[in-house]
Amino acid sequence: MSETPSRLLIVSGAEAASLDELPTEVRELVDNAEDVLVVAPVLPGKLELWMNDTDRAREQADERLGAILDQVADDDDDRSVTGAVGDDTPIMAFDDAVRLFSPDHILIGLRSQTHSSWQEEGLLRDVRERFELPITVVEIDASGRVTGAGRMLPG
Repeated sequence: MSETPSRLLIVSGAEAASLDELPTEVRELVDNAEDVLVVAPVLPGKLELWMNDTDRAREQADERLGAILDQVADDDDDRSVTGAVGDDTPIMAFDDAVRLFSPDHILIGLRSQTHSSWQEEGLLRDVRERFELPITVVEIDASGRVTGAGRMLPG
């Protein structure tokens, strides 16, 4: 992660238990960005989506967003940190955020394979192909532990 982005988009389906869980290079990526937009997509199960009953998933996304914003926000008045609950189709959440925010780097907090859902199949490939931006991925398990070092995907 050689170049420090000035506009960092964080899209996360899970939150780390604490910032100490993040690999050093990921923490530096977040700390050094001038503008940060955090998006927590709504992640309903197939049945919830089919029945158009996404209220619980939306509440979970809102809670996740609040937790991540609390972790990312700091006292630096020159830094802008904002957040939004994203669409219930993850690629659309990315699409909306990239179009409105124009990031120069994307950080993805991906649920680990043990608790990921059908919505995340092929997501990294789709994001990489659609936006052609540098992407860093961190996998987070159900208890908030990072399950591997952050990895950067080619943009």
